[in-house]
Amino acid sequence: MDFGKFLYEREKKEREARKSQAKVEVKEIRLRPKTNAYHQGFKLRDARRWLGLGMKVKVRFHFRGREITYPELVLEDMQQIADELSDIAVVEQTPSLEGRSMLMVLAPAKTKGKKNPPKKAETEEIKKDS
Repeated sequence: MDFGKFLYEREKKEREARKSQAKVEVKEIRLRPKTNAYHQGFKLRDARRWLGLGMKVKVRFHFRGREITYPELVLEDMQQIADELSDIAVVEQTPSLEGRSMLMVLAPAKTKGKKNPPKKAETEEIKKDS
């Protein structure tokens, strides 16, 4: 076998390996400590949708000015967000302070036994019995 053929075969295997890889996309929601609950709801709705699609979500709180002197308020907000999304997400990276922002990463929760929806024939039988 010549060297050119060897390189071609190796490239072909690498391309096939890249095709079979699962691509995990990371989305980010940005908030501030003064963001009210109503606007947080919009962001959480987006995060819930992304987690349902299998994407990871970064939750970033950015501090401005003297807001950074009260990081415990943001920790409470992050804990609340994690609790609200706990049915479909797990905390992959706990909240950590990086410069003037605090970051937490949520990953989609692995559901062990997904229930299959009942078949059409089964639902018709149930309706007849009723």
